[in-house]
Amino acid sequence: MNDFSEQEKESFYKAIYSRRDVRSNFTSEPIDTQVLMRILEAAHHAPSVGFSQPWNFILVRNVETRKKIKESFEKEKARSSNLIEEPRRSKYLSYKLEGILDSSINVCVTYDPTKSGSFVIGRTSIPETGMFSVCCAVQNMWLAARTEGIGVGWVSILSNETLRNVLHIPDHVVPIAYLCLGHVNKFESKPDLEKSGWLPRLKLDDVIYHEEWLQDEPKIVR
Repeated sequence: MNDFSEQEKESFYKAIYSRRDVRSNFTSEPIDTQVLMRILEAAHHAPSVGFSQPWNFILVRNVETRKKIKESFEKEKARSSNLIEEPRRSKYLSYKLEGILDSSINVCVTYDPTKSGSFVIGRTSIPETGMFSVCCAVQNMWLAARTEGIGVGWVSILSNETLRNVLHIPDHVVPIAYLCLGHVNKFESKPDLEKSGWLPRLKLDDVIYHEEWLQDEPKIVR
């Protein structure tokens, strides 16, 4: 049974294909509280291993707090640039890769492995499924935000220790995603790194194997 109309299916795929990792184009317009709650509610309805719902959402509005996070970003970006050589190093450093201060609000999404007790159905053999569940929540948030016209950028060039210290996150809780949310003046037609030629979009045929792992030489993208 399929209870989605053709129009609803088109809208769903539109959200997927037009979702972007937003780093720029943020405006100063605040996000309406009801809109933000709908986005977070969508995240909270993500699938989770053993129905553990192991996520929490830290809403960060304070500018001074965000400045501390931005300092971590700048430090980590400089450090990571030493891992690549010119001319890619200069190209990497020229990219705007965050909107920490530009966006309306930041959200740190965390994983708490203790939330549902020590035994979680489905997590005993693959403990990482707890973190995978949080990633599902992030994706739900991203798609819901896109349908609301809200941009989301995931800032992964950060120190988790800085996040722990600045946001007072307990030792047993793991920061999974630091997100920048806000209205934007436009959504780009393609991902920034695809448009700039950093990496190409792979063809679907190149990532599908049948029955077992294909033992070809790995493809190296330069």
